Amino acid sequence: MRRGREEPGWLRGQPPPVWARIAPAAALVVLVLAQALTPGDVELGFFLAALPPVAAFAYGAAGTAFFAALVLVLLGAPALGVGRARGSDLATVAAVGLLSVVIAWVRRRRDAQLVTVRTVAEAAQLAVLPPLPDRVGPVRCCGLYRAAQRGTLVGGDLYDVRAGPYGVRALVGDVQGHGLAAVATVAALLGAFREAVLDDAELAKVAARLDRRLLADTAQAADSGDPPELFATAVLLEFPPGLDLVRIVSCGHPSALLLRGSAVEEVAVEPGPPLGLGLAGPAEPAPVELPVGPGDRLLLYTDGVTEARDRAGHFYPLPARVPVLARDPAGLVQAVWRDLAAFTGGGPGDDVALLLLSPDAADADAAPGPADPAGAPRPPHPHG
Repeated sequence: MRRGREEPGWLRGQPPPVWARIAPAAALVVLVLAQALTPGDVELGFFLAALPPVAAFAYGAAGTAFFAALVLVLLGAPALGVGRARGSDLATVAAVGLLSVVIAWVRRRRDAQLVTVRTVAEAAQLAVLPPLPDRVGPVRCCGLYRAAQRGTLVGGDLYDVRAGPYGVRALVGDVQGHGLAAVATVAALLGAFREAVLDDAELAKVAARLDRRLLADTAQAADSGDPPELFATAVLLEFPPGLDLVRIVSCGHPSALLLRGSAVEEVAVEPGPPLGLGLAGPAEPAPVELPVGPGDRLLLYTDGVTEARDRAGHFYPLPARVPVLARDPAGLVQAVWRDLAAFTGGGPGDDVALLLLSPDAADADAAPGPADPAGAPRPPHPHG
């Protein structure tokens, strides 16, 4: 789930690469040799004064001080034949070296703080949206997340797959806004979903709980005098134990794609209103039941995929591309992301979430499920 557009390690507080540490020493050797091979009336030694500032980007205060002292010796000792600095020139070089030592010291402190801040931030973001396992109960999973805001792990999209007493349930959603500003809403929805997986016997009840969560957060924020309008689109899936079917509830979210062999079709689900708008009233969205068998796959996505445009303004044609990309040996999810990045010329400007789910009938047979929400026992698996 790591982002693919991160800065190089040495720009993220990690130790600089080897070439950055070798460069000042190599430049010093080259300048000394060049001075030795040039006529006496051409002085190249003053170029050495630039080495301490360069060393400050790769070394700490002690290493930079060593380079600064070495440069002063080479320039201030005429017998070495490198430079003939005197008086104010030598003082200027010494001042540059001292400033370089201060810069190196400040940079090291800043790097240490940066590592701490990034570690805490990544831990907090991964606590909100942890990496998806390869399998949850009898359902194989593969997810991909790319936040629009550079350097972040979580944005305005969300997904999760959890096993509970009523089967394996999955959620894919897209909250209002993107980037870090939407993380609080994402965390609220995921927390409500994880509780509902354990407590609510019907999938529609899960959607209702998420809707109440956003309405309650909006009401609480009203005390600030500038209440946010929190809403989100979402699609929820349930794989009941012992049944070759999936239940789907849509709350204003793009339809899932069903991959069956070489055929790809959009799942027909009547979308309900988005979560958090309070438009549904007492009526709960009705789930759709879809038969699924071995080898069937369901691809869920957010509108960051289908609303991505190329330079000509055309939308990304996900349903048309999936049959071709499904043959990629690297996996469908990674293939869609690479294709999307190429289509948009570097990646879309919105958060992107992809979730591929595939029920494993053999595992479903081995794990007997609880009673049906209405109280009747689950029927045996058709292939049992």
